[in-house]
Amino acid sequence: MSILRRLQNDDSNNTNPVQRNSSTARSATSVSQVVQRSPQQSTYQDLKRRVQNKLIATLDPKMDVTKTDDVRSSIRELFEQLLNEENIVLSKPERARMFDQIVAEILGFGPLQPLLEDDSITEIMVNGPTHIYVERKGKLLRAKVTFEDDEHVGRVIERIVAPLGRRIDESQPYVDARLPDGSRVNAIIPPISLVGPVLTIRKFAKNPITVEQLIEWKTLTPQAVDFLKACVKARMNIVISGGTGSGKTTLLNIVSSFIPNDERIVTIENAAELQLRQEHVVTLESRSANIEGKGEVSIRDLVINSLRMRPDRIIVGEIRGGESIDMLQAMNTGHDGSLTTAHSNSPRDTLSRLETMALMAGMDLPVRVIREQVASAVDLIVHEERMRDGTRKVVNITEVAGMEGDVITLTDIFVFEQSGFESGEVLGSLRPTGLRPKFMDRFEAFGIFLSPQIFGVGSSQRRR
Repeated sequence: MSILRRLQNDDSNNTNPVQRNSSTARSATSVSQVVQRSPQQSTYQDLKRRVQNKLIATLDPKMDVTKTDDVRSSIRELFEQLLNEENIVLSKPERARMFDQIVAEILGFGPLQPLLEDDSITEIMVNGPTHIYVERKGKLLRAKVTFEDDEHVGRVIERIVAPLGRRIDESQPYVDARLPDGSRVNAIIPPISLVGPVLTIRKFAKNPITVEQLIEWKTLTPQAVDFLKACVKARMNIVISGGTGSGKTTLLNIVSSFIPNDERIVTIENAAELQLRQEHVVTLESRSANIEGKGEVSIRDLVINSLRMRPDRIIVGEIRGGESIDMLQAMNTGHDGSLTTAHSNSPRDTLSRLETMALMAGMDLPVRVIREQVASAVDLIVHEERMRDGTRKVVNITEVAGMEGDVITLTDIFVFEQSGFESGEVLGSLRPTGLRPKFMDRFEAFGIFLSPQIFGVGSSQRRR
């Protein structure tokens, strides 16, 4: 996209949904949410805006913004020239700060750009133009950056969703999207939001998190990793569960990395987030309806379609509705080794959620039939929690052992045992229960032999 087209999109008041709703947002915004700028701040912002507008007018409109190094070099040259022509005197830090902000407005995501480039930040939350928070090491902190107004936030939201073919307006006031690096984005605008445009970005690490890092952070133990690796290679069906922000997608990425490179993998997501490193991967993404209410492609549609794509593995980023019944059917009809995530509070709650979501499909099935489908399809539940100190830990690795009467039986293979809480840190570790899963014969069929010590019993057995 050329600079001219990008700026036309940014400055188009008629097509900016946030500006159309700005009067509603302002009327709903309390006095406490209005930030009074000091005279020095106002002068700096006015100067920055004036320099930025002159710079935009001077730049070649045909310049391709995808060539960031060339564009940045051109901007710097024109920036220095404009300051000299205008006799604008700025200190070296102020000059560098203004240049970085102008570049962020043209090439990046405005005030959010420095936060996106900060690797210590894992989540960014924009609650209107002046209330911006970040998450560092699991703790929420107020950021020192602000937007100019609602329209400024709206332009950044448009810049994120437009390249993906998504839309956000009065008829569709919220949207899920992603940044070029795969980071997850959710935006919601007035009149649904009463505090102005709200933007939530869950950042993905520039370098994918590795198994070694999870072990170092005590999310998993080496024994649990060996067990999960064996489960994936033996084509067990795994559900990764947990609450919001517990790290389910990160763990799904890690577990997916254990899939052999010679298998065909089909991934299905609302917004493509998985970062699989295998060669044979087909990535599918759902689509919301257009302004006429047509053209929607749901997760359920994609799950059904994926069965015709000859997959060795089906990975659904998250099941949250009627698609769960189709996922269970896939697991029960020869697509072993499938992976997905689900929101829940415990392994037992995960089963209840699966039953509830299957009923949402609209099929008039007895609960026992659905329960039998769940017990037959799911082999393992890996439950993760965000602890009170902000760390993420796997707290249960649980086998779905089968049915006893009308109840699905579960067997904990690994359980997190908390030993204390000191200096703001949760103490404890993920320990084996001493029980072996019933599917050990599957491991042997695939030539996988785990040491009994992994399960906390016996002496070391030769691994082949």
